[in-house]
Amino acid sequence: MFLDIEESKNWESIEPVDKGWSSDRKYRIRTNSGEKLLLRVSDIGQFEEKKKEYRVIEKYSKLGFAMSMPVSFGTCDGGKSVYMLLSWVEGSDLEEMLPKMPEQEQYRLGRQAGEILRKIHSIPLETEDIPQKTKQEKKLMQLGRYESSNLRIADDEVAIRYVKDNIDKIWQQPPVYMHGDYHPGNLIYMADGSIGVIDFNRWEIGDPYEEFYKLESFGTEISVPYCIGQIDAYFGDKIPEDFWSANAVYVAQASLFSIKWAEPFGQKDIDGMVRRAKAAFEHYNGFRKIIPDWYTAEYRERYGQ
Repeated sequence: MFLDIEESKNWESIEPVDKGWSSDRKYRIRTNSGEKLLLRVSDIGQFEEKKKEYRVIEKYSKLGFAMSMPVSFGTCDGGKSVYMLLSWVEGSDLEEMLPKMPEQEQYRLGRQAGEILRKIHSIPLETEDIPQKTKQEKKLMQLGRYESSNLRIADDEVAIRYVKDNIDKIWQQPPVYMHGDYHPGNLIYMADGSIGVIDFNRWEIGDPYEEFYKLESFGTEISVPYCIGQIDAYFGDKIPEDFWSANAVYVAQASLFSIKWAEPFGQKDIDGMVRRAKAAFEHYNGFRKIIPDWYTAEYRERYGQ
């Protein structure tokens, strides 16, 4: 399958990587010289999509933070598949490491993540990449899919109404290149105490504020100090009101739609999304407030930022 990848003649071993929800087939490569690489393989029908993803990764690679760096891109398996070869970010999954750390370190790493995210969002958009419409319609369509499903949870009407009444709060910012799945599960804690960024396959162009709702989905259950640090640093410790307004809409919508989204992955993942949705309802007091009760300025004050 991989013999037509030029670099494969220097590979010593190929090991499947099963982590994550991506449809890509992923492999950890070890070269004859001991270097580790990440190989992502997709169906050839995704060639143009993956070519654009690789081009965006090349843009991100110039921003000066540790990440899966681009190595090569092309077709393999006799033209049946498209591949991208990336550098391997050595370290431990940040989502596993954060709960073991002192709160001060959790907050520091959150700030580092916020600074990296701000760099990603700083890349000037190419003219042909500027979206012609917002995602307001898509978000409402997704919400409708949840509404018509048999997966609805108790007291969901308040969140449904909140999204419909406030959908105009999202996509008010100039669009940016996004990571698309930015949370501790896609960050690596490296030996020097810094963060490396991986898994750009959900990249998109859109509202920078949309990048934050996954703190509620996948961050708060691991480390509240990290989540606060990411928000604080991204905004230079001056968080605008319109961020909280937009973020609450994203959280309400994602809390419900994620339950429907998880359906193909099985009951365990559905149950996980239901649990997270119920937590979000509590954090936002049934979406009667826009700043979640886990966000306070105490970490910034405590750790001298």
